[in-house]
Amino acid sequence: MSADEIIDIVDEDDRVIGTSPRGEAYARGLRHRCVFVLVRDAGDRIFVHRRTPGKQVFPSLYDMFVGGVVGAGEGYDAAALREAEEELGVTGLPRPERLFRFLYDDGAGRTWWSAVYEVRCDLPVRPQPEEVAWGDFLPEAELERRLDEWEWVPDGLAAYARLRTYRSGGSRG
Repeated sequence: MSADEIIDIVDEDDRVIGTSPRGEAYARGLRHRCVFVLVRDAGDRIFVHRRTPGKQVFPSLYDMFVGGVVGAGEGYDAAALREAEEELGVTGLPRPERLFRFLYDDGAGRTWWSAVYEVRCDLPVRPQPEEVAWGDFLPEAELERRLDEWEWVPDGLAAYARLRTYRSGGSRG
């Protein structure tokens, strides 16, 4: 999604209150919608990647989710499937399962409603070179070991922490 593409702007209750070009929404700190999709392969490993240096937000950082911004008029579920297929370079993924939503807010003007999903990908991936500088499926234990070693996107870390709480029977977000 380019900086010129139109996205919905939402309020604190995730109700659409307007639209804006994506680049302007980021520049002005306008609340919008994003999706996070945890992708597992047949061996239950998680797709981890490093974002390209040209990304508008969080360039060159690692992420344990694929995903991105929800387009204007697009639903979370449709965006999750679209983003997962685009970033992984596949078609024919099963529909990602929505797990929960939460409001990400870094306190410095970056805030978005975030829907977290999970999907199994048994297809060979060809990550989108504009989005993914490096990517591989890692065992979850290795991902956990890398949390303190690699520089991760902050919203992905927040989503992953909430996912661990969700899995342990904590708050559903």
